[in-house]
Amino acid sequence: MADRERRPGIPSEEFARAQDVIRKMGEYYSAKVVGQAGLKRSLIAAVLADGHILLESVPGLAKTTAAKAVADAVAGRFSRIQCTPDLLPGDIIGTQIYRQDTGKFETIFGPVFANFVLLDEVNRSSAKTQSAMLEAMQERQVTIGGLTYRMPKDVFIVIATQNPIEQEGTYPLSEAQTDRFMIKEKIDYPAPEEEVEILNRIEAGAFTRTPPVLTVEDLDRAQGTCGKVYADAAVKRYIAMLVDATRHTGSILKPASAAYVRMGASPRATIAFLKMAKAVALMAGRDYVTPDDVKAVRYPVLRHRIALNYAAAADEVPVEAIIDEIAAKVPTP
Repeated sequence: MADRERRPGIPSEEFARAQDVIRKMGEYYSAKVVGQAGLKRSLIAAVLADGHILLESVPGLAKTTAAKAVADAVAGRFSRIQCTPDLLPGDIIGTQIYRQDTGKFETIFGPVFANFVLLDEVNRSSAKTQSAMLEAMQERQVTIGGLTYRMPKDVFIVIATQNPIEQEGTYPLSEAQTDRFMIKEKIDYPAPEEEVEILNRIEAGAFTRTPPVLTVEDLDRAQGTCGKVYADAAVKRYIAMLVDATRHTGSILKPASAAYVRMGASPRATIAFLKMAKAVALMAGRDYVTPDDVKAVRYPVLRHRIALNYAAAADEVPVEAIIDEIAAKVPTP
């Protein structure tokens, strides 16, 4: 954490509190999830940056476990919604019911009113139900019966999981929906030695529920500290140039690569880059952002915002390869 690298700006006591939050959340996560170091960094950074998270993998790779590990570390309100094709918008945001005894309508709030909301297998819910989350995720409010209700004012984070393999009974997320997630992380199969560790922990009963180690107030303060991390004008310009390059691939990439890109990233990617880079810098014990912090989050920030066409799918071109080529072409300050 090298205090000599820190710049004036964040009071030492506040900086130390944020580091304590990061340490406790990291230790709690590591006790619940074996390996997946990149996922750990992205999840904690996104929570510090106050952003929504989309997790993708084939079944059985602990998407839900990883999501709950982050949420369970904080003693806040947690809701888990198992998405199915018959799930209705009212099942998520709430609805109004008529009370005969009073002759009035009563508002019943849905599970979305929580600090952490886990949407398990989000692509199994219909497009109508998926869209019910748009207002909550972007404006932090929902509309029930013509009235607007605010989400929790301190911490409100949506963590959604999806399975990219199954097609029957699924509804792919629209670009408008995916763009509201600050990051998208993919989970890979564990290495053999990691699977052995999983077995050892199961035998030892290490995956049982343990008490939270942080309060909502702790996390809220750490998020405030994250926002104070310094980003130089040159770094901001670098972020803007990276995102802009995704929209003008014809002048940046090789013609063969540029032909695969259907749509570039929106300004939400620019904002996500800055917030995530600040969080990564804070996790590294610094109160200033470097270009390497920006590069470190390029995959989770851009992989769901750069849309590739059918030719890319046919040629099995991963979006990460396009992202790497873009990052290589944009000059680093």
